[in-house]
Amino acid sequence: MTTLILLRHGRSTSNTSGVLAGRSPGVELDDTGKGQAWALAQRLKPVPIAAVVTSPMQRCQQTVAPLLAGRALTAAVEEQLAEVEYGEWTGRELKNLFKEPLWRVVQQHPSAAVFPGGEGLAAMQARSVAAIRAHDAKVTAEHGPTAVWVACSHGDVIKSILADALGLHLDSFQRIVVDPCSISVVHYTETRPFVGRVNDTGGDISGLLPPPKRGRRRRPAKPSSDAVVGGATGVS
Repeated sequence: MTTLILLRHGRSTSNTSGVLAGRSPGVELDDTGKGQAWALAQRLKPVPIAAVVTSPMQRCQQTVAPLLAGRALTAAVEEQLAEVEYGEWTGRELKNLFKEPLWRVVQQHPSAAVFPGGEGLAAMQARSVAAIRAHDAKVTAEHGPTAVWVACSHGDVIKSILADALGLHLDSFQRIVVDPCSISVVHYTETRPFVGRVNDTGGDISGLLPPPKRGRRRRPAKPSSDAVVGGATGVS
């Protein structure tokens, strides 16, 4: 089964401004975000990444740039991994949005939340999950079932993908935390996904390395969709 690394963009100029940037143009990584992106690239250097897919937002493309440096890869831009279309909420201060009746819906019943002049969170989840599964199938077909690939997107988008992978209703996705430049890991199989990491901002990356290739005479084992009874043994 492939290893998908879901990467949230590094800290941006809007993350500390108290404004809901959404799809506003010109939102870049701040100095902290640039440092986070560089540190992530150093951390993932040993990982043989087969493909990189990114949201069209500038902050995401800036985040994957250090990761691509020195690799024979280019990032594929995927419109369906773009930030939520917040419509009339775009560019407004969060302190004022807290007072809107829709805010409580977004927090407690997000599957019913539709932003005025924008999209609904349920529609966002549908398009982002479909895009991820399509790219995962493509990576598997082109690079094999043990390939590792990266998708860089936004907080709510990644949370919705993780909720789907965990078998959670979208109304539970606000319970998931995805910090700037964190990685979360999902393995897709024929019957269900497995979530390996959530909101990982440091530590050992050996578990992201594909298994060593077997000798030529041995047929590679078919990836299993079964969970390990009693729990996995970890990485030796």
